[in-house]
Amino acid sequence: MSKHINATKEAIAQFTTQFKSDEPVVMLNLLKYKEVADYTNYPDLNPGKKISGEKAYQIYMKHTQPYLQKLGAEVVFIGKSNQYIIGPEDESWDLTLIVKYPDVMKFYALLQNADYKKTAGHRSAALEDSRLLPMKG
Repeated sequence: MSKHINATKEAIAQFTTQFKSDEPVVMLNLLKYKEVADYTNYPDLNPGKKISGEKAYQIYMKHTQPYLQKLGAEVVFIGKSNQYIIGPEDESWDLTLIVKYPDVMKFYALLQNADYKKTAGHRSAALEDSRLLPMKG
């Protein structure tokens, strides 16, 4: 099974064509943590001791919350998850997160924010696998 951590440029380009720029978007995040966070590619963010993927993701969220607030985005739901009732038996998730953005451009602005990018490595260090599904009402 292939792992998915970060969006590709192609996926972002396709996403921005499927939604109007001023249209609200809700992002469904399915997240699976690494047992131990891997800061190999993010030495400047390394906390100096081994931490769990869950702890690294908590650090990511702590740094990300102010950016979400500035954009008018909100965490609608965050909760622990596990096995599907309906779905692949070999796929499970540790955390489900739903974030609502006022419009597509606000989500895109987060991805482009230089200060956000400086700490986003905590997310990559934390995750074994993830899914991000944009939704509209």
